[in-house]
Amino acid sequence: MTLEIQTFLLAMTPIGELRAALPTALVIYHLNWPIAYFISVMGNLMPVVFLLLFLRPVSSWLSRKSNFFQNFFSWFFEKTRKNSQSEMKKYSYLALVTFVAIPLPLTGGWTGSIIAFLYQIPFKVAFPLIALGVMIAGIIVLFATKTGIVIEKYFGWPVLLGVLLVLGLCWYLYNKKKKIC
Repeated sequence: MTLEIQTFLLAMTPIGELRAALPTALVIYHLNWPIAYFISVMGNLMPVVFLLLFLRPVSSWLSRKSNFFQNFFSWFFEKTRKNSQSEMKKYSYLALVTFVAIPLPLTGGWTGSIIAFLYQIPFKVAFPLIALGVMIAGIIVLFATKTGIVIEKYFGWPVLLGVLLVLGLCWYLYNKKKKIC
């Protein structure tokens, strides 16, 4: 299997998405960055198409077949919409793009597709928004990965690990301070 296909398949995974595929393609496979970016974005968007098209029919079918699924989907949809309806109304589609664009675990195309499904955003609206978020996340991951490669090349692994440690500590302290206030 070629490195490009491996990158594409890795980008399709629900947890890794392009956040894992792009650094792998650049650091391990040594692919050219425009090719790695394009393949990672396309691989990340492939499952989005299927999720947006088939989540509703599958959930409807499961609800008709089983009372458990009917009760679960009703409870899940009501709880989710109740807890975040005001944010969705306030920020609308910008919230979906931003959520998908943040390159953290459990944010991305898969979760964005589920959010679009929960809020009944039609495919022709949801797909471009999710695609934009995936492309933005790809740019962020590409920049972070290339920066890490340059730091490692010129200063070595200890400096790169030190930079990551300092950034992680700053993030932790910032979030801890936010929770205290």
